[in-house]
Amino acid sequence: MTEAFEIRVPEGHGASEDRLRIAEIFYSLQGEASFRGLPCIFVRTTACNLRCSWCDTAYAFKGGTTMDLEAIVEEVASHPCRRVELTGGEPLLQRGVPKLAERLLAMGYEVWCETSGERDIDLLPPGVRRVMDLKAPGSGEVERNRWDNIKKLRAGDELKIVCRDRADFEWAVARVREHALLEKVPVMVSPVFGELEPKTLAAWILESGFDLRLSTQLHKELWGDAPGV
Repeated sequence: MTEAFEIRVPEGHGASEDRLRIAEIFYSLQGEASFRGLPCIFVRTTACNLRCSWCDTAYAFKGGTTMDLEAIVEEVASHPCRRVELTGGEPLLQRGVPKLAERLLAMGYEVWCETSGERDIDLLPPGVRRVMDLKAPGSGEVERNRWDNIKKLRAGDELKIVCRDRADFEWAVARVREHALLEKVPVMVSPVFGELEPKTLAAWILESGFDLRLSTQLHKELWGDAPGV
């Protein structure tokens, strides 16, 4: 049974529209999604209210540094790239994330946000491209999926389903069929790193007959399972 967790953003840190609790800001190659392999600036927020069994960013559950929007924008602007991803943790837990996204869009950045799908994705302003998870049973958080987010998906958004085993993959295919997901957005399926072989998942995709996209984690293939890459 999944333990209940409170949102762990300290009062006065993530509760303001002008200050965010930041785990890290770094410049790297995008490891997943349709722009896999392209340069990207990552703004990783602190805190998450889910505890997926395969989570690879547990270091962002707590800690971090409180930064105002100006400091974040200044750090982003120090890198030679016009693409930014807001990630976590869960970025939509912090009130300042929509305002940060608006600021970055106004500055001409291409803005993506990776979210668990448990929060209302329309908290983000138009123009942000959302990469939304659907949590399969192997995550331990399947009951936290916010199904009404599916009807809010728009052109430019993407869905990601991480699969731990064949049961997760069959669950994913059933949800694709049930919600006609491929008529809405691209759907990526990813293997849990170190637990499910990508070539095994690739074979299942081919057998399914669905236009699912295999998405492996390029950053881990290049640099291993480490922060800041």
